[in-house]
Amino acid sequence: MSADSQRTIAANRAHSWLRKIGVALVPGPMTPLLQRASHDLLRQFERLGHEVQLRPNDGSDVLLTTALFEEPIEWREAPLFTARRRFRLDHLPTVYTLVHASSSAFQRVLDRLEVALSREPPDPADFAFPGLAPRAYHVLVEQGRRGGAILALERLVQAQAKSLRVVLVVGDERPLASYHFDLAGAYPCTQADDPQVFYEDIVLRIVTAASTTEVNRHQVVGEPVSGTLWQRLSTPAAVRLAGRELGRRSFFTEMVRITDLVTVPAVGEAVAEQYSEGCFATWDPELEALVATVTGSARPVDKGNITDDELAVIVGVRSDGQGALVRHVEGIRNDPPSSESVEMIDMDRALPAITLGAVWDTEVEVPVVRSKLHGHRGVASYDPRHVEHVPLDPPYYHYLVSCATEAQVRAIRGAFARSEALQDPDDPRQVVFTVLPGHGVVIVEKWVPGTVPFQVIWEFMDAGYLEIDNLIPQGPMCYVPDASGRLVLRTAEPSPHESG
Repeated sequence: MSADSQRTIAANRAHSWLRKIGVALVPGPMTPLLQRASHDLLRQFERLGHEVQLRPNDGSDVLLTTALFEEPIEWREAPLFTARRRFRLDHLPTVYTLVHASSSAFQRVLDRLEVALSREPPDPADFAFPGLAPRAYHVLVEQGRRGGAILALERLVQAQAKSLRVVLVVGDERPLASYHFDLAGAYPCTQADDPQVFYEDIVLRIVTAASTTEVNRHQVVGEPVSGTLWQRLSTPAAVRLAGRELGRRSFFTEMVRITDLVTVPAVGEAVAEQYSEGCFATWDPELEALVATVTGSARPVDKGNITDDELAVIVGVRSDGQGALVRHVEGIRNDPPSSESVEMIDMDRALPAITLGAVWDTEVEVPVVRSKLHGHRGVASYDPRHVEHVPLDPPYYHYLVSCATEAQVRAIRGAFARSEALQDPDDPRQVVFTVLPGHGVVIVEKWVPGTVPFQVIWEFMDAGYLEIDNLIPQGPMCYVPDASGRLVLRTAEPSPHESG
């Protein structure tokens, strides 16, 4: 295939909602490869119609900087923590750090991590890399056991570069590949077979992230739910039970605490001190609202052992889409809900409602989806007699969107809107899921008499109808039938070794 044809394919894969952005280079440590790569990347931004700025200003959407593999950046020199004050900006642009790793160094560190992760128990000395906090090995071990050596390497590079969004460029005289790292743990790979295609792909990934907005501006509305009513409801206890049941099945990943990885003063000014490991919510017919878990960004939340203080009541989405509408509850802490709560209640807009019958002792109308579960896991296989997989729109497999953004809300609503099992309440399949590449799975269940919220989901896990996996696809994926009739995950992702 010609390079021109590849470029056309890349453009056709892009999201329709991308916008023109302003980007500025704030050089850090350099190598000859980084010099060329940053120059060629800026040229590609210009070629695609974006504004390349000589100096960051209030119109900057993205700051590009550079760092070296295995050489920690001091936090006082990292644009993530200093750019806003240094350049007197009214906001902090999204910071991307280009990190250069030679082929041999990349492979050496990856091999070291693979060996270290294979030891039981792990030896903290195996994870003693420059620039890390004393407890960093706990994070590297947990992340590595969840996503393999490449995910442990991702957290190492982010900590040393003092940057959440990293483009790790692997190569010697020229780039061979790049890995795209973010807070949620994505690591899609771009091969550098054709330089222009390579840089265009990097630009499109960056512009995709910069073209989205976060949906965490939640708004409190209405009168608080009385403590008496809250205590009478069965839903809060059911959500607490679901947390324990899902925790027993090791569904939730450990929360990543930034200060466990690296010692940085006032980390909260640039990024949350930790990020949540997912969200789950179920519909309460009496409240006519979702009872959902709160954000883990404000304070640590153990999703496997939640209390009422870790719950929130979601009644809708703001008219501008920038957050959820929340009712407070008397007697609990009333922390903000998880950003995923927006996608969870928003998906109902594209789905039918049903009326619960006598078997539920009520005639109230409810959304066709009863409970919703979002977690940083993948699905290795499923039984199509009981479970339906709904794909995302194609661009989301090529150009990944960030968590907590309106783009992710749109992706999930579009996928579940196509569900045959949900559009037809009489369809016998009771569980439906989709997978966000680089991020994780969203699973929903219908209303099944005789069950409590989430019970169908965890029983399907136990029965093998839904096989949860640690590994999350990083790009295009599909499910293909095996000899037994199950549908099994297939991806076309390169091994990290192939780029070394």
